[in-house]
Order: sequence, then C-alpha cells, then structure tokens
Amino acid sequence: MTLEQAEGVVRAVVLYDGRVLLVPQGDGWVLPSGAPEPAETAQATAARIVYEVAGYLVDGTEPLEPGEATGETAVVCQLLSESPSSGGHFTPDQLRWAPIEQTTDTPLPDTVRAYLQGHTQV
Repeated sequence: MTLEQAEGVVRAVVLYDGRVLLVPQGDGWVLPSGAPEPAETAQATAARIVYEVAGYLVDGTEPLEPGEATGETAVVCQLLSESPSSGGHFTPDQLRWAPIEQTTDTPLPDTVRAYLQGHTQV
C-alpha cells in the first residue's frame, strides 16, 4: 500500500515490548480506530487516532493490506512516546497493553491477526 488517501475505518496496531495497545469498547477491547479526514493517508489517520484516543505519539509506519472481507485498513505504528499526554480521550488506566498471546478473544481483522502471529514469541 502506498501513501494514498485512506477510506473507511483505519485501525492502528501499536506494538510495544510484545504487547498491543487496546482501547475499551462496550464490554470488550479493540484496536484504536477511526475514519480518515479529507485527503488524509492511512498512516496519518492511525497516528492522529492514537493520539486523540490514547494520548500516545506514534508514527504510522507500515500499512497492512486491506482485509478481503471488510476492506478495512490497518496500520502498524511505532510508539514514539512511552508516556501518553493528558489530551487522550481515555486515561492511561482505561487503556490496556495486552500481550499478543492474550489477544485471541479480541476482535481483530484477519490481516492484523496474521501480522501479530508473526510477532508472537514462542
């Protein structure tokens, strides 16, 4: 995927020390996600969403291929700040850094699940 305008939902896959950032939704946990603004790339959308929702600075570095069934875009993000700002929608105690192995019950797009399986320590 290239630097082209994003469409639909963009999910941010923020990995740090073998864990993935999850935010609360209903009774469960999901990846930070949101819709792109006009002319915004998937990488820029992912970085903006993570900052707005969780307060972390990230760099959207690696877009994954859109899922065949959903067409959703996911972007792997590099964490740039270990501590979130106070401007995120959720406070740090409302966020979850889940070990990759513990995301089996988390609703994730197939492309994200495949990516995470490649990064699970055996």
